[in-house]
Formats: sequence, C-alpha cells, structure tokens
Amino acid sequence: MKLVLFDCDGTLIDSAAVIHACMELAFLESGHAAPDISRTKSIIGLTLDIAIAQMLERQVDDHIHHLVGRYKHHSLKMRSGSEAHEPFYDGIWDVLDVLRKEDEILLGVVTGKSRRGLDNLLAKHALEPSFITTRTADECPSKPNPAMVLECCCETGVDPAATIVIGDAIYDMQMARSAGATAIGVNWGYSNEQALRNAGAHDVAHRPQDLLQWIKSSERQAYA
Repeated sequence: MKLVLFDCDGTLIDSAAVIHACMELAFLESGHAAPDISRTKSIIGLTLDIAIAQMLERQVDDHIHHLVGRYKHHSLKMRSGSEAHEPFYDGIWDVLDVLRKEDEILLGVVTGKSRRGLDNLLAKHALEPSFITTRTADECPSKPNPAMVLECCCETGVDPAATIVIGDAIYDMQMARSAGATAIGVNWGYSNEQALRNAGAHDVAHRPQDLLQWIKSSERQAYA
C-alpha cells in the first residue's frame, strides 16, 4: 500500500492570484506597501501567521495576528462570491482519475490552507471521497514541520517510507524529507526546479502525467 499526499496551492490548483489579492488588501488597509506577487508566491504553503511575518521580516505578534484576521476576512468574502478563480492545473484531473482507481494507492492532502478552505474546495469539486486523509494549517504546525505527513501516515497505517509527498514549494520537500517520505516536486507551481532539488526533492515533475511513473513505481530506491 502506498500513500500519496498532495499539496494543494501551486500543486493541484493555481490560487496565487486570489492569495495575492487578499494579501494586498490586508497589507494596504494596515498601512503596509503592497507586496510583490513574487514575494507572495514565495510564502505560499506556510501557515498564514508565519507567512506574513516572513514577508514583513518580523516575529509573529499581535500585529501579525491582526493581518491574518484581515486576510481571512478578504479571503472568505472573495471565495463566497464570484471573484475567486482557482483553476486546477491542466492534467491534474486526469492524474487523480487514474490514482483513485488504484486499490493499492491511498490519496491525501497536506496543505497550508485552513480546514474551512480545504473542505470548501473539496466539496465544490466533489473530491471528498478521493482523499482518505487530509491535514491543514488548523491541525498541524506549519510546513516544513513533518507533522502533517506523519499524522496522515498514522491515520492510514502507511509507513512514511511508503509515502510520496508531491508539492511545488521547498517547504513541501523539506517536510517530506523530515518525515522520511519520498519528495517529488512539481515545476508548474511557485518554485523553480533547482530550488526544489536544493530543498531535497528526489525528483521534479514537469507535467502532471509525469507523476504517474513515480507513484506507480515499486522501487523506492529509484528516489534515493
């Protein structure tokens, strides 16, 4: 049995525009300059408090918590209306369709999203049955802490050595390595291939279809 854990933002869906718009609004109304979108992309995957603190180069404090609250306000408003456009990357649905038919493969999600955000996304696309285990920023410490991976492994009874973590961020690769899982990066998200490899990626996929050869391989030594 294998456990395949997908990151969400930048791996399954392209949500950078929505995340950046919410970040801009939170920053501007709190007296900060709007961040550059490249800066926003660099922190996607972290929990909001750590992400915003990192962007402002300060410790998590009351002001950071205020900004987190404002970001969540704008995010909820945007996603409750018609302003949020977070498309799945081309080819991702095909990969999920193949994997969820495999009896020896279990699927999960490990994300910096909130529980409400992930649940809403999965419900909107009728994906709840596809993912047997999920962890969000509300339940676990921020990536690259390995807790998300280890808790999913414990819940499913799959050893980390038989687990593959797929993500677009360096934090995903570091998290996978720390947990003892295989780290597979994707280069269609918000990090580049070299950064992913430097962070510990065993390999990097250039298109969603490439993931299937790694996931279905029974030789974990190929990633060592």
